[in-house]
Amino acid sequence: MTVRVARGYPAINDWAILKTSAYAGLIKMPIKESSDELNPPVAIPAGEISRAKRRRTAGDYMALAIATVGVGYFPIAPGTVGSMVGVGLYLAIWGWLYGVLETNASRGGLNLLYIFTPQLAVMLLVIFVITLAGIWAATRVEKASQKKDPSIVIIDEVAGQMIALLSGPFWIHSWWSIVSAFILFRAFDIWKPYPIRRLEALESGLGIMADDVLAGIYALIINSILISAYLLAFAPR
Repeated sequence: MTVRVARGYPAINDWAILKTSAYAGLIKMPIKESSDELNPPVAIPAGEISRAKRRRTAGDYMALAIATVGVGYFPIAPGTVGSMVGVGLYLAIWGWLYGVLETNASRGGLNLLYIFTPQLAVMLLVIFVITLAGIWAATRVEKASQKKDPSIVIIDEVAGQMIALLSGPFWIHSWWSIVSAFILFRAFDIWKPYPIRRLEALESGLGIMADDVLAGIYALIINSILISAYLLAFAPR
């Protein structure tokens, strides 16, 4: 028995092909990973990630090195380890800058304003460069791994943690302000209050970096309030 199909309409087999093609993006769903321990991997439509190149280039390996910061493959809590790297990097740069600027200020008889102002400017520039490099590197790694927000990418935690620390060592160099900045950033990065989680929907590396940058800003605000309250409560009488 032959089945005739009206002109302009596909045959039954063609309908099957069209249906299969229409749902191909839903059947093949890559995994959206997370370096945050309380955010489990979820499946996303395949169309959200571009196809990777057949062979990795030197640029891909450079992007992988930047995105993982050497600790992205850590088996336990890579996001927390990435935040620790951010703390170490921030304090190393901050301490070096302080030494250089303090020496110059002492020679010229300048006050602390000539230390803290350029110091803050340099730290902001460093964080900005890290964020831009992170967007580029995370995008390359996402395409190469075919995973949305791969767990090995922790450059976003480094940038976010450094933003949170802008409140601490800049105003008061005490251990508790550094610890509070670390705890607050990890809390906001894992909890992801509005609109942090929505920023994850941004394209590729931009979405990977944006949510951690905002988490860092949240932590910066709260930590600044804590430090201000401490200074007011224990100010010399």
